[in-house]
Amino acid sequence: MAFDYSLDYKNLDFRQHPELYRVGKGEQGVLLVEPYKSEILPYWRFKTPDIARQSSEKIYAIFLDYLDKDDFVGADMARKFLQMGYTRSRRYANHKSGRKYKQQSSEKTHDKREILPYDVDPLKAESAAIFKTKWLAAKTNDKYLQLLAKHKQMYEMT
Repeated sequence: MAFDYSLDYKNLDFRQHPELYRVGKGEQGVLLVEPYKSEILPYWRFKTPDIARQSSEKIYAIFLDYLDKDDFVGADMARKFLQMGYTRSRRYANHKSGRKYKQQSSEKTHDKREILPYDVDPLKAESAAIFKTKWLAAKTNDKYLQLLAKHKQMYEMT
């Protein structure tokens, strides 16, 4: 179910048109799909473990609320924000600048990009672990998995 980047995301309300939503891989579309992006993004923070804990708990509560409403798109977007909390925290845990690759004069050769050396930040690593726990809980939630299967069936029928 590849994410469809061709849609008019600026003018599309996925709460009104959930049939147009495609899960994609990982975090694809996390900053595009409205109104969910605007509902979840204000709570997405990971600077310190305390902030990450508050953020992940709030986003997980939003995730559960969407599930209670049988709103798969909202639940999947919350899951993506939890995943992104993990991946971004992990990136900053490994690289203080948040950049994984050394900047080169030509970005045309992605295969030959040099990975910057690790500069481990234990606080960001703790933030990542906090988000990872909530992300794993979300992506293995029984109701989420049921709604995902139902959404995939709907997609295959259209």
